[in-house]
Amino acid sequence: MGVVVVFWAFCFGLVFGSFFNVVIYRLPRGLSLVKPGSSCPKCGHRLSSLELIPLFSFLWQRGACKACGARISRRYPLVEFLTGLGFALIAWTSSAWTELIVGLVFLSLLLVLAFIDLDHKLLPNVLTLPGAGVGLLFSLLGWTTPVLDSLFGAIVGFVLITVIVVVSRGGMGMGDAKLLALVGSFLGWKAVFYVLFWGSVFGAIVGIIYLYITKQDRKTPIPFGPFLAAAGIICYFFL
Repeated sequence: MGVVVVFWAFCFGLVFGSFFNVVIYRLPRGLSLVKPGSSCPKCGHRLSSLELIPLFSFLWQRGACKACGARISRRYPLVEFLTGLGFALIAWTSSAWTELIVGLVFLSLLLVLAFIDLDHKLLPNVLTLPGAGVGLLFSLLGWTTPVLDSLFGAIVGFVLITVIVVVSRGGMGMGDAKLLALVGSFLGWKAVFYVLFWGSVFGAIVGIIYLYITKQDRKTPIPFGPFLAAAGIICYFFL
C-alpha cells in the first residue's frame, strides 16, 4: 500500500495503542474499559485532552503526572509506539484490505496479551479464546489459510503446549496453550512449530540475560507469552 496509507496506519496505531494501554491495565483487574475516563492511577486526576495525545503527552509531561508528580510508566509510550509501528508495517506489506484487517487484528491481540502477561503473568481467556475464534472465522471467509489448516493449527498449538505443561509439571501454563492455539488459527499448523521454536529461543536468551542482571535463580518465573507473541508477529511477516 502507498506511503499515505502507511502514514495514517501509523497514526491510527498510536491511537489504538493508547486504548490498548487501558486494556492492559484494566482488563486483568476486572475494571471497566469505558468508565471512568482515563485518569492517574495514583491520585485519580482526570486526564485532559492534551494529556491523552499518544507519545506527545508523555514527552510534554516529562513522564510524570501533572497533578501529583507520580512517574508514568514507560510502558505507555512503548505500547503506543509499537502499535503505531506495527500498524504501519502491516499496511506497508498488505496487498489487499482483507490482508490488512487480518494483520491488524492479529498484531493487536498478540501485543495486548504480551504486555498483560509481562505485568500479571496472565493470559486472559477473554482474549485468547475469542482470538482463536476470530482466526477461524477469517479462514472461513477465505481471508487467511484454508479452514482445515487453521483448525488444525489451533489444535496443534493447544496440544503442543499442553504436552509440555504435563511433562514439565507446570513449566508453562495453559494460557500459553491457548495463545499458541490463537496463533495457529491465524497462521496454520506449520507455523506453530516455528513460533514455538523461536519463542523458546527468544525466551531462553532473554531469560538468561534477565536472571544474570537481576542476580536471581532459575526458579524465578518468567512469562513465556511475550516470546510466543514476538515469534508469532515475526512469523506473520516472514512465513
